[in-house]
Amino acid sequence: MLKRKTKTIDSFSMSSMTDIIFLLLIFFMITSTMVTPNAIKVLLPQGSQQTSAKPLARIIIDKELNFYSAFEGDEMPIDPENIASFLVDCASKSPDMYVALYADESVPYREIVKVLNIANENNYKMVLATRRPDKK
Repeated sequence: MLKRKTKTIDSFSMSSMTDIIFLLLIFFMITSTMVTPNAIKVLLPQGSQQTSAKPLARIIIDKELNFYSAFEGDEMPIDPENIASFLVDCASKSPDMYVALYADESVPYREIVKVLNIANENNYKMVLATRRPDKK
């Protein structure tokens, strides 16, 4: 009878699998910091409260009073008179939606109130986006 001098190991080594998982983790951490939520630069006013609501629709007003709309995607320029129809389209796709308003802090208050009134007239839930206060 012939016997082998080396024994075969019946176990599986997980060390290579953990290396792959750590590499993927590092990759996703690096790429997630590169993703910017807003391509349009808007300096938001400061606020201390944060909401847990995840807005599906966004209306953005920059400092030049340009209006943009977004529904789960890229921002598109929109005419202020078409905001109501944009929100109706969004509500038909997602009836229980939140609308986030991103307005630059230099935007006149009347422009923000116009958008808030449109949302209020149509019974949409509106969230005003703010930035966190600067820590000193």
